[in-house]
Amino acid sequence: MNDMLGFHLGESPRECGCRCSLAVKQLLILLLGLLTVSTPLWAQKARVGDSSVAFTSANIIDTSNGRILPDRTVIVTGQRIVQISGRSNARIPEHATVVDASRKYLMPGLWDMHVHTFQGNDIPSGTEIVLPLFIVNGVTGIRDMGSELEWILQTRRRVAELSLLGPRMVVPGPMLDGPKPQFLASMAIASPEEGRAAVQMLKKRGVDFIKIQSLVPRAAFLAIADECKKQDIPFAGHVPDAVRASEAVTAGMKSFEHLIGLFEGSSNIEDELLKGPKGPGRFLETYDAGKEASLITLIKKHEVWQCPQLCWERGGLLIDVIDLSRDPATIYVPASWRNVLWPKSKSSLIESWKNEPLRVRERFVAHQLEVTKRLHAAGVPFLAGTDATALLPLTPGVSLHWELQRLVDAGFTPLQALQTATINPARFLGRTKELGTIEEGKIADIVLLDANPLEEISNTQKIAGVMTAGRYFSRAELDRMLQAIAAKASGR
Repeated sequence: MNDMLGFHLGESPRECGCRCSLAVKQLLILLLGLLTVSTPLWAQKARVGDSSVAFTSANIIDTSNGRILPDRTVIVTGQRIVQISGRSNARIPEHATVVDASRKYLMPGLWDMHVHTFQGNDIPSGTEIVLPLFIVNGVTGIRDMGSELEWILQTRRRVAELSLLGPRMVVPGPMLDGPKPQFLASMAIASPEEGRAAVQMLKKRGVDFIKIQSLVPRAAFLAIADECKKQDIPFAGHVPDAVRASEAVTAGMKSFEHLIGLFEGSSNIEDELLKGPKGPGRFLETYDAGKEASLITLIKKHEVWQCPQLCWERGGLLIDVIDLSRDPATIYVPASWRNVLWPKSKSSLIESWKNEPLRVRERFVAHQLEVTKRLHAAGVPFLAGTDATALLPLTPGVSLHWELQRLVDAGFTPLQALQTATINPARFLGRTKELGTIEEGKIADIVLLDANPLEEISNTQKIAGVMTAGRYFSRAELDRMLQAIAAKASGR
């Protein structure tokens, strides 16, 4: 069993030790090579053109069904997979870069379906640290869930134009929140009219979807949902505090984040919880299995996707006993996160849990896994997301691999967990013709692994190379990128 969040998954938080093998390896790479850092690779414009890369003798992971296609040669020209064949039938273009993939595994690039690229106005950290960290860790696509509008639109454009190395981006711009928003990258919504105007403006600016936050008033939420339908743009996010999960489902919400709304909707005092205080203790005390079953049936009927962020939830609920900052991979995040934002967030979360005993919060973490298991068993579709952010010590890119392990803990097979970050995002986005599997004609977002993730999901961390934006990054190049990221993060 792999380690995550600084402790062994089979241990209680009190027994945990820091054993993150991937992060330790990365730390050794940093210490050995820090003095040799040259021009960051992500600062170099991608060179695509007609250049070709040939992966020879590879084992291809078919994420649609879990089959392994052995001893295949995969030819990539530009940004597309142009040929997949057996060794004897391969036609490798002259001057192609040949990658020996024997005894290795090719899988589609991963997607993190819940991130925040920028933290407030800290734009350099997003473009110079966060985006390349995703690539190094095999994350070639992200769904941003709330960032400052001008910067996220510009960054999406630069990545698409290949002038900035980073994952493919699906973005909503700022989050729509209540009259007094909780976060900087938000728009204050106090009325139905303001909600409709916000949707119209954001659609005109070219965002991909609308993100809802927790404090949006009920009437405004229903107006936003109606306007999204008129504007033909999806909306997703938090089920607002004043809205029933069943209402959000029937209003057309495309995905629920953090399982928000499910706990209120599974309570025998749902009306009270919509109006007043709520938390792990009240959710557990008033849990109604029958109501939960009815809600899950409704969610399945309307195919509302779930993006539970199980690592974030566990880390936040147990923050007083799990020291996430001990993970060695945190050397790759900005010093301001480690020294200012994380301690501040930790203090705030500990204060918010002062009336929720640790044993209750531990029970609720287990309950979240059980709810995830029941949703999955009912056929509700899932997406992997991390909420990688400065609020908790979850290193962008690295934390997605932890989330896949957490989904396995919730009863997913390794294949099913892998699907939440590959073919499921493609289905969710309506892009299965170009993403989600390794097939001829599809975009060549590819991760080369040293071991089979279908045998052990932690093998997604054993990255030998990454192909994206028409370029192949070998392990040596990825290590140099890590060195440069760590130097940038520390201010050197």
